[in-house]
Amino acid sequence: MDLAYIPSPSESVWHLGPIPIRAYALCLIAGIVVACWIAEARLRSRGAPKWAVLDLAVWAVPFGIVGARIYHVVTSPDAYFGPDGDPWKALAVWEGGLGIPGAILLGAVGMWLGCRQLGLPFAMVADACIPGIPVAQAIGRLGNWFNQELYGKPLDAWWAVSIDIDHRVAGYLEYATFHPTFLYEALWNLGVAAVLLLADRRWKFGAGRAVALFAALYWTGRFWIEGLRIDPAEGWGGLRLNQWVSIVVVVLAVAYLLTVRGTRKVFVLDGGDRVVVPWNSDQAKAAGYVDGALPKGAEPGDIESAANEAEAEAETDAEPDRPEDDVIAEPTAEEPPADAGKTRDDS
Repeated sequence: MDLAYIPSPSESVWHLGPIPIRAYALCLIAGIVVACWIAEARLRSRGAPKWAVLDLAVWAVPFGIVGARIYHVVTSPDAYFGPDGDPWKALAVWEGGLGIPGAILLGAVGMWLGCRQLGLPFAMVADACIPGIPVAQAIGRLGNWFNQELYGKPLDAWWAVSIDIDHRVAGYLEYATFHPTFLYEALWNLGVAAVLLLADRRWKFGAGRAVALFAALYWTGRFWIEGLRIDPAEGWGGLRLNQWVSIVVVVLAVAYLLTVRGTRKVFVLDGGDRVVVPWNSDQAKAAGYVDGALPKGAEPGDIESAANEAEAEAETDAEPDRPEDDVIAEPTAEEPPADAGKTRDDS
């Protein structure tokens, strides 16, 4: 094996009897699971109900996959509706081809519907869940490696990826190694996730500002990565469609960050119901939040309830017990003396 470049996997599909197991699908599923795990931990630290993320995922994941596929088909129509295209291939999600903008857009719609069903504030949930999205994207990009797709221009370097001739883009058949743009994006996404986590810990984002920061960071990286890719795509003015999308999204995201103010919200219990309060409010502190988050495994109000119980016990212990000696006995009649009733002899 020539270690002067990154080799591509020789297989992307394995068969379990008649059932095909596709690496691309496994990467997508792994990304979704990790994103849900991160979202669950962050939502729980803000006092959300246990496993609320699973109810949200039921809405967000199908919407996101449908949106991603629609975006890919619309922006790469020749492969499906061109002279040599196959319209039925538009449904073949397992063969690759998901557009991130469509996934985020329709996935957000699905999450909004899920929040309405659960009675959760959408902006609060979105800010809590967003760091898991770039991590999921990073894992999903490994599926492009297995499919030998979404690579960039020819490259002669040790980090270049080798592409089999059957998977090379027309016009580049004589080249063997290319920019691994899927790897660039995966690494960039992990960096975006790290920045989001650190920034949110520092500034306690609210009102969708963490989502805006994600959009600004991700699409900044996507602009230059997209410029390296050679797979067919719509474009104008020397830029690919996704580069134009990057410019628009980054401008809107930065404008949002500069104009919208908002701080993290958390849940506290009020009469058994969860209500939303600022992370640094007295209610949040009384409910047990420390620096805007609950201790691991705690529920909002656990510490407050424990404090109330301890206070009640202290008041009970402070009351002095009534000793039996202090009981005042009822007066009883005394027995008459032995000589009672007799006449006294004075002689």
